[in-house]
This record gives sequence, C-alpha cells and structure tokens, in this order.
Amino acid sequence: MSASIETGKTGRMKRRPLVRELLRDRGSLLVIGGLGAPAWDITAAGDAPENLPLWGGMGGAAMMGLGLALAQPSRRVLVITGDGEMLMGIGALATIAVQKPANLSIVVQDNERYGETGMQETHTRHGVDLAGMARAAGIADSRLVTDAKDVPALREAIHAGKGPLFAQVKIDDAPEPLVLPPREAAILQARMREAILGPAAHLQ
Repeated sequence: MSASIETGKTGRMKRRPLVRELLRDRGSLLVIGGLGAPAWDITAAGDAPENLPLWGGMGGAAMMGLGLALAQPSRRVLVITGDGEMLMGIGALATIAVQKPANLSIVVQDNERYGETGMQETHTRHGVDLAGMARAAGIADSRLVTDAKDVPALREAIHAGKGPLFAQVKIDDAPEPLVLPPREAAILQARMREAILGPAAHLQ
C-alpha cells in the first residue's frame, strides 16, 4: 500500500515523502541523486550501496544515469534530480531519446528554485515546460505530475522498466533537514560498483 504524500504551504507535494514513495520496495533499483536536495532525499529514504548521490557535477545527473543504464541493461536505473540541474543538462534529453534505454527513468523534482544557491527562481517558474521539452526530444513517456494521486502510477512505471521515462513533478519549495550521504566520491563509486558486480569488483 502506498503512503500518503503530504503537501506544503504551496499546496504542492513535499519532496521527501515523494522520494520515499518512489523508492519504496525498490529491490535492485539503481539510483542517481542529482546535486543538492535530491542527493539528501535519496539518502533520507535509506542510504544504500545502490545509491549514487552527486556532490557536484551540476547538469550531469541524467547523462550519468544514461551511462549506467546502458552499461547495466538488466538493471533499472532511476535519476532523481532538480529543475535547476536538469535545465543545465537539458541536452541530455536528446541523447537519451536517441539511445532509448528501456531501463532508465528520470524524475525532476521541480520547485522552480535553485535550492543550493539562495532559492533564486528557475525558468520553470516562468513557464518552461521540461516534460514538453523531453517529449519533443523524443521521449514518448514524458509526464507532468502535479497531484499526489498520480504518484502510484509513476512509481509503477519506474519499476516496470519500460522507458525511457521522464517525469517533471511539481513540489513544494520548503527546505527539509539535511540528511547527508558519505562525502567521499571514491567510496560512493566503489560501493555501487561492488553492489552491481559483486565483492571482487575492486579487482577488475
């Protein structure tokens, strides 16, 4: 049974319950967390070797997800990132559309703000349609999610692995307490590699 997703003062979904629901009963799902809030959110939902939270590289989350999905076609891959990060890496959508990885889903938590640099407005605040851009690039399953009642269907689609899938989810802009993953990139990379390839992965 899915958990209820709280809304904030804006009437939009709170991001942390959203992520928790998307990652519920995740199985072997591999997760890339974009710079900032998405990285904290996937950690708050349960730190795991199958998580790769990004401490930097703004704009690279979707392309990292694509690389992982192509390298591991038998594993489902989910990228959770923010609107500012996705805007910086918008060209990734064209490459993902051309490559058509069925095992890749991208969820953009869109609070219409740059949360890491002072809550400045992003272009989505002024009508830029990320889901429309993804659809125009060629990602057929591109959806705008504004209501919590549509989250179960989104979660089901992510776990079905019949992508590529792109979802722009409108969320509340209230901050959440920091839940930080390990800071050392080498540790994050090594533990995911071992989770995918087994305990002898460091010898390969």
